[in-house]
Amino acid sequence: MTSNTANDRVAQIAAHLEAVGSSMKDQVCIVTGAGSLYGIGRATVYALAKRGPKVIYATDLTLESLEGLTKDVESKYPGVQCICRAVNAAKTESVTAIIDEAVNTFGRLDVFFANAGVATGDPLLSEDEESFMRMMSINALSAFLACRYAGPAMKITGKGGKERSGGSIICTASVAGIRSGAGSPEYSASKAAVINLCQTSAFQYAGTDIRVNAICPGLIETGMTKGTFDYARARGSAHKIGQLNPTRRYGLPFEIANVVAFLASEEASYVNGQAIAVDGGLSASHPIVPGKFH
Repeated sequence: MTSNTANDRVAQIAAHLEAVGSSMKDQVCIVTGAGSLYGIGRATVYALAKRGPKVIYATDLTLESLEGLTKDVESKYPGVQCICRAVNAAKTESVTAIIDEAVNTFGRLDVFFANAGVATGDPLLSEDEESFMRMMSINALSAFLACRYAGPAMKITGKGGKERSGGSIICTASVAGIRSGAGSPEYSASKAAVINLCQTSAFQYAGTDIRVNAICPGLIETGMTKGTFDYARARGSAHKIGQLNPTRRYGLPFEIANVVAFLASEEASYVNGQAIAVDGGLSASHPIVPGKFH
């Protein structure tokens, strides 16, 4: 790219961002793993809706609880269309079908939040080939499919009011994918794969203004972590949950969702190929003896 071409592109982006501000007007979004009543996906649908996109596809394996979500979103945010669909985020035909529906119906795709995932607390010697590959399929393959198929759709222009290539792919990873100590070996490996997929995909889409980032939650109270919280409360030790991070508490789904919505928006137009930890500071330090070095 010549310096003049680079300067022209920067000027074009600056003018565009000045015009749109923090709005997501006209944008089309897809969220996977939105079915859990207490999940990050569901919270993100609301966080995106606040920014006023044209449409949000709220998806999960089944429609259970999604229809109520879409009605509530449309009631609270007039002008935002929320559509629920059953999507298997780890199957090519299912992922391509929802992307094709978005593009064929609305002419564009701007945001894909690959949030579908599962977790276990199994130790290494309790895992086997079957459990490992199931984890990799649901967590890592789903992220791959999002990166592989959402990107080309985000390049499509001339329809739905989209004048330039661009978009944001965000995948849910975990602090467990950054280093040991926050999940089972198979879960941690799958989330490390998600992080690397986002980093390498960002370079695969170089020059297209398609950004790919991973969000790395710490301990968040969701349907997936309900067992941990219920166990602690039953033992009377709920006050200890999250005490290992410097914020000294656990997190809530909307605290992750707000960061996802930022990454989805053009306010994050220069954030690309990153693994962003939202964990109260847990991943910022090696283990330390309480009272030392601070």
